[in-house]
Amino acid sequence: MKNGLVKSYPSLRKNIACDILIVGGGITGALMAYEFSRAGYKTVLIDKRDVGTGSTCATTAMIQYELDESLHSLIDKLGRDQAVGIYEGAIQAVNKLTHLVDSLKIECGLLEKQSLLFAHKVADVESLRKEFESRKMAGISVNWLGKEEVASRFGIISEGGILSDVGASLDAYQFTHALLEYTTNTYALQVYDHTKMTDVQHGHAKNFVNTDTAAVIECGKIIYTTGYESHEVIRSNIGKLISTYACVSEPLDYLPPSLMNTIFWNTEDPYLYFRMTMDNRILIGGEDEDFKNPERRDDLIEQKENELVKKFHKVMPGVKFIADFSWAGTFGATKDSLPYAGEHPDYPNSYFMLGFGGNGITFSVMGMEILSDAVAGRRNKFLDYFRFGR
Repeated sequence: MKNGLVKSYPSLRKNIACDILIVGGGITGALMAYEFSRAGYKTVLIDKRDVGTGSTCATTAMIQYELDESLHSLIDKLGRDQAVGIYEGAIQAVNKLTHLVDSLKIECGLLEKQSLLFAHKVADVESLRKEFESRKMAGISVNWLGKEEVASRFGIISEGGILSDVGASLDAYQFTHALLEYTTNTYALQVYDHTKMTDVQHGHAKNFVNTDTAAVIECGKIIYTTGYESHEVIRSNIGKLISTYACVSEPLDYLPPSLMNTIFWNTEDPYLYFRMTMDNRILIGGEDEDFKNPERRDDLIEQKENELVKKFHKVMPGVKFIADFSWAGTFGATKDSLPYAGEHPDYPNSYFMLGFGGNGITFSVMGMEILSDAVAGRRNKFLDYFRFGR
């Protein structure tokens, strides 16, 4: 709605060959295309829609290192070394993304921010304090704010919270288009939209991909970056699909720097989250529902808008939120809140990067190195942590 259709690409109308075929032209596909193209692989990207018009244009782009699963809970499930390693990898990914935007001079409204996770109710404080201690012992830069300090600094009604130094926000749709443009101009990436993969013949060392445009793509490796739509490819249970909702306000005359420079979320289940935009709007999201039906999902948008605004006013009574535009989206969630990355036993010469969960963009940035190592045959601990069938 903000950007319009930034760029269109041709559909594929002839047979071609490449080293790497990326299926999915959202932010994950753009990151993978950049990674493999600059590594010297002849790379092609296809998307069945216009580029960036799947989940990428629906994301609220809260760039966080925190997982939907708390660190102390993940330690209990996976052990300290693995859990802390995943959180450290996520922190590095947030920093890597900001460095990438700066180094390539991509105009996408990226702002580095702090992140405040605040207690929804008194009963949540004990668990949140435990999470604070776990992060602190892991060497993560965090501070505990009492309820009075949260109120004085941010105007938020809460029972206290964890303030982290690492976080960011950006326009994911604009970033995707800008990164693809840079990669096509610099590394000869080929991009084709309105080109749908219909089936694949797996050879010993090659894949042959048929498309709905009657073209065939011969490729050495396939990288699937199709997000929750990978459920159409992988029939085994890889997680559940969830409907989520978001609403953005009309521009405000003024927002204090403390709000502009921080992203916020709470311990409610499902959690409420919000951030400020560069044009002085407030963006809020949450109210997740455990189903995927698009018609049923979209029928609830007006109701969910009212609920989100009501919740926002309850935690920030000093800021008047006037809704301007609301929307819904679908995302995938796994039992352990971790993504899937690497090979799948049913798909030879193929790799997946599925950043399921609330911080899929962070996982996608991690996936650049993970899949680069996988294709090159290098060891990477995250290939084990994020493997299928774990």
